[in-house]
Amino acid sequence: MWQVNITCSGEAWKLCGVDFAKLAETYQAELIGSKKMPDDTRIMSYKIEALCDSESFQEDCTKFEGFTTNFESL
Repeated sequence: MWQVNITCSGEAWKLCGVDFAKLAETYQAELIGSKKMPDDTRIMSYKIEALCDSESFQEDCTKFEGFTTNFESL
């Protein structure tokens, strides 16, 4: 089981948030945390079963300008 953490600026979210949400729906990922910071930065965490899916999801997320990711074992 893996946790994928995604961070983006408020501006990046405005530009790519809808497309990101569509991407997240294509994976068997469970949203386990979402936070909007005072500076509009967004931090989201998803739980994914398979390592290969975690790596793919992380890679796909970085295609959105202003999105950064990392993942860790749960």
